[in-house]
Amino acid sequence: MDIVQDAMMKLTAKYASKPIEELPLLFQRILQNTIRDYYRRQKIRSLWTSLFSSFAPNDQDKNPEDFDVLETLHVVQESNAPDTQLERAQLMALIEKSIEILPPRQREAFLLRYWEEMSLAETAEIMGCSEGSVKTHCSRAVHTLAAILKAKGVKL
Repeated sequence: MDIVQDAMMKLTAKYASKPIEELPLLFQRILQNTIRDYYRRQKIRSLWTSLFSSFAPNDQDKNPEDFDVLETLHVVQESNAPDTQLERAQLMALIEKSIEILPPRQREAFLLRYWEEMSLAETAEIMGCSEGSVKTHCSRAVHTLAAILKAKGVKL
């Protein structure tokens, strides 16, 4: 329902002046694109969520939604074996270095969209570019990061 509502909002915001006969076809196209965007975003988020889930604490008492990998990167957990802690630290350092390698616009788009979980429109507004440019920057950033991590032996 949220996707349909978003598509309706896009239709009214951009095509309110169009003849009423054109609106059904425009809405169908906007809805298709909004659905594609949603599932692409979910795919990328699940990739990064699964990659970072290995950092989550194993305590059953803690709510997994309260976990934020960026806040707990440097916290040493006593229940983990030293080799696991070392692997996590090395992986996080590798990811941070990989993100630093990205061109500035790709890094900015990637961090805003996937780290800060901003919408496409919010990211485009902050970056001062079109939503299509944000999609392009994010796509290139994800592919570059995946290639870098794969070359370093990280299995995604």
